[in-house]
Formats: sequence, structure tokens, C-alpha cells
Amino acid sequence: MAMRVVVLNHVSLDGVIQAPGRPDEDTRGGFAHGGWAAPYGDPVMAQWIGPIATGAPGAMLMGRRSYTSMLGAWNARGGPFRDALNAATKYVASNDPRATLPWPNSTLLTGDVAAAVATLKREQDGTLLVMGSGALIRSLVPHDLIDEYRLAIYPLLLGGGVRMFPDDGLSHRLELVDSRTTTTGVILATYRPAGRRPAS
Repeated sequence: MAMRVVVLNHVSLDGVIQAPGRPDEDTRGGFAHGGWAAPYGDPVMAQWIGPIATGAPGAMLMGRRSYTSMLGAWNARGGPFRDALNAATKYVASNDPRATLPWPNSTLLTGDVAAAVATLKREQDGTLLVMGSGALIRSLVPHDLIDEYRLAIYPLLLGGGVRMFPDDGLSHRLELVDSRTTTTGVILATYRPAGRRPAS
């Protein structure tokens, strides 16, 4: 029995994951480029993301900000992705033990989230999908808790914003296991960890 943690994210060429979907998604730090991913959609992208939109993704792991933003937007919008998100088991990481989780099938993870995720990986099977959730991802990377990265890498530089990976001086090698390119120049790449680079 083992659960895999899989990250699925839209990321700019300079590593930004902040607010890809819409202008008002996340304006922290005065970020003014919200919705930057929208012009790049095409059938190749839709096919790549399709399995998530057409059925429940199983279990999800999210930071509370991503949980609130994503679930709020899709519950207001409706459609099959809303139903899939609501049906999925959702583990939500938060520093606030009193955080409220208004959508069904949601469980709060607080305290040592990395340890809680390690326990889930040991005791359950299937896939634990992470979307958005930059702070959460940065907390998991140093503990080698992420099994796969599925990244849509966009051909643009945003010059600032929330980035996905930690800036902690640790080196992590990744292996490219699949890639394709959309008609708009987005690289859809799947990476798996290949071990840490030995310290020199």
C-alpha cells in the first residue's frame, strides 16, 4: 500500500504559479498578471487536463488559500469540474487549527503537515493530487514527499510572483518521463525525482 503525491500546475518559464486562471485569483504582493495562462489554451492542453475535469480526481492535497480560491470559483461556476472537486477527498493544509472547510469531503491537516502527508503516503494507496498550493509544495520538497510533477510550462516571463519551488539551497534532480508541446508553445512535461545531487 502506497500513495503517490502528484503535483499538477501551470508555471511560467521563470517559475511563477501565482494566479494563472483569472485576474482576481491572487493579487498578493500587487501581482498584476492574473489570468496569464488563459490565452494559451488549445485542444492539446484540454486533452492533457481532461481526465481531471471529467471525473473525480480521487484524493486532493491543497493549501488553504488554494482550497478556498479553487473550490469557491468552481462552485460558483458549476460544471463537471465542480462536481469532481466536491466528490474528491480533500486534505487541506493550514497553520490555523480552527480553519473552516465549507466543502464536502474535506479534512484539515495542521501542525506538522509534512509528517501528516508522509503518514498518508504510508497508510493509503492511490494518488494524492496537488494543484496550486505553492507554500505547501515548498514544505514537501525538502522531505522528498512528491513523487511526480506534471507541469504546463508557459513561454512567458512574469518577472515576479509566487514561485513553486523552495529557494533553500538544496539540489534535487528530476527525470523527464513524458513531454509534448501545445500549438501555443506550452510544454507539457512530466518529471519524477531522480535523487538529490550529492553535496560538494
